[in-house]
Amino acid sequence: MPSSTLRIQAADAAEEGGTQAVKAQQRLRELILAGDLAAGSRIAELTLVQRLGMSRTPIRAALMRLGQEGLLDALPGGGYAVRTFSERDVADAIELRGTLEGLAARLAAERGVRPVLLQEAGACLDQIDQLLGPSGLDDEDFSGYVRLNARFHKLLSEMADSAVLAREIERASRLPFASASGFVGLQASKPDARDLLVVAQHQHRQVLQAIAQREAGRAEALMREHSRIARQNLALALQNPQPSLTPGVQLIQSKR
Repeated sequence: MPSSTLRIQAADAAEEGGTQAVKAQQRLRELILAGDLAAGSRIAELTLVQRLGMSRTPIRAALMRLGQEGLLDALPGGGYAVRTFSERDVADAIELRGTLEGLAARLAAERGVRPVLLQEAGACLDQIDQLLGPSGLDDEDFSGYVRLNARFHKLLSEMADSAVLAREIERASRLPFASASGFVGLQASKPDARDLLVVAQHQHRQVLQAIAQREAGRAEALMREHSRIARQNLALALQNPQPSLTPGVQLIQSKR
């Protein structure tokens, strides 16, 4: 068999293995966040092989990635266990994301942002405004808000024009309760849910305006203040943990 054919087959096999690892990672994350894999429990590879219908190779790769992501702890004797977090851990993660996003807003204002990117962010906020109309919000509206909110925050990180900063923001946001939309599900269950999202949306508008007007200090302060909404919702989530509303909340312990 020609060497070129062997190289192609090897490349195809590697790509397929990578795809399976990503699928395994996504499925494992879902199991952890839903509480199907209990906090503190050791992960049994063989059980996952049977449960996910995959070989050990992609599952091992997925476990390693989730360890790097912070959802699993590597055990001294080998293997992994589902990680638990203290309330301080989560508060620190939220604070870190707010600090990094504040830096992104400041750099964007200082360096200037391409008009097309500002327009795209503005259009994203226009869509959120449409969801937050005077009528009540249903499940579809909240799902749309989560998607658009995540999109706006991603655009914000792009405005800083720093691959290093964008990567660190993404890393800081990987813990579900530290992400920009980590507590939207909790807000959805509250009678004043729309009002809370309107406040967050107003902050979005103010940040975008500060960036467009090159007000670096104001943009940074507004973005850091914006993250404090998540800090407030953390306390509410721990009062009545509901994984269906706040995925992963069962991993958080008030005392560690």
